Amino acid sequence: MITLLSRWLIRDYEKFTEPRVRLSYGILCGAVGIGFNILLFIGKIIAGTLTGSIGVTADAFNNLSDAGSSVVSLMGFRLSRNQADSEHPFGHGRYEYIAGLIVSMVIILMGFTLAKSSIQKIIDPQAVQFSILTVCVLSASILIKFYMFLYNRGVGKKIDSATMRATALDSFSDVAATSVVLISTFISKWTGLMIDGWAGLAVALFIIYTGIMAGKETISPLLGQPPEKEFVEKIERIVLGEKDIVGVHDLVVHDYGPGRVMISLHAEVPADGNMIALHDTVDNLEKRLRAECGCEAVIHMDPVALQDEQTNRLREEISALVQEIDASLTVHDFRVVPGHTHTNLVFDVVVPFGFPLSDEEVRSKISERVLALEKNCYAVVQVDKASVTKE
Repeated sequence: MITLLSRWLIRDYEKFTEPRVRLSYGILCGAVGIGFNILLFIGKIIAGTLTGSIGVTADAFNNLSDAGSSVVSLMGFRLSRNQADSEHPFGHGRYEYIAGLIVSMVIILMGFTLAKSSIQKIIDPQAVQFSILTVCVLSASILIKFYMFLYNRGVGKKIDSATMRATALDSFSDVAATSVVLISTFISKWTGLMIDGWAGLAVALFIIYTGIMAGKETISPLLGQPPEKEFVEKIERIVLGEKDIVGVHDLVVHDYGPGRVMISLHAEVPADGNMIALHDTVDNLEKRLRAECGCEAVIHMDPVALQDEQTNRLREEISALVQEIDASLTVHDFRVVPGHTHTNLVFDVVVPFGFPLSDEEVRSKISERVLALEKNCYAVVQVDKASVTKE
């Protein structure tokens, strides 16, 4: 259904990374979700009222909250497309993450509400009236919600939307919730056991868990999660593919929302090269990264001495020395500053997050080894944290 509607209503529906297409998919899926959830709410509230089942009634209001969540998703997609302004120079893309977080909070709230009602039902159990209407409504709900889970998950992957993935998890939790209610209805009829409250409590706990998992997925990009390994490797492959670029370091990726990624990096270039030609190379690289990776790029040129034998020898020796401390450490921005009484070896060392040694301990270990390696040479070390994770 979604595939058919997208072909009818969305121009260039296969260009998933385009902002206009992403917005259209978000609006389409949100509108379909609102329609389905309102229909399910009406059907379940009627069935729950007729049978006196707290599980069915709670499930009905869960669908009503899902309709509200779809409205929030729609608003998130729409607000995220607002143009950048003086107060938000990087745009409003993170509204989509905020919408996903709100959806997660609604899921958790409904879980606690259902848990409260279920506990009251356990304390004061009441017989549930079995009816074919209830079975038909709950069965239809399971099928519809499973379909909603599939299309929300599929679209979420295609347009890389945390909000859609959170909505998909919400739909899947509804499948489990409604299945438990349906099973408990049959058990009550066949055995006479009044387990409606216990079934509702199990559903509530599952809904709370699903909400927490969805919330974690939307909070991570808001706080600043590391970029995907494939994305980093693609950037490095493109930059290092230029013959005048001899190294890359200090790559930082800023995520301001889907389709709004900015990167900055340092590109090492020969110190004796033509600076005008090298600047032109860097400009072209920034344009290529924008076209092929969908990100705004700022590249800083770092001249490195490649023709000086002493500098090359010392760079290799210092890199090996640092690797002896820990294989995860890397060296860049290496330069030799000679003086009348001693020589300074100036360089940066990148350490991963969670490294067991403090920055001062890293400097101390390196300085001791440099002194033992080269007389009258002193290490001037800047310790940097790795902004991207490599495995």
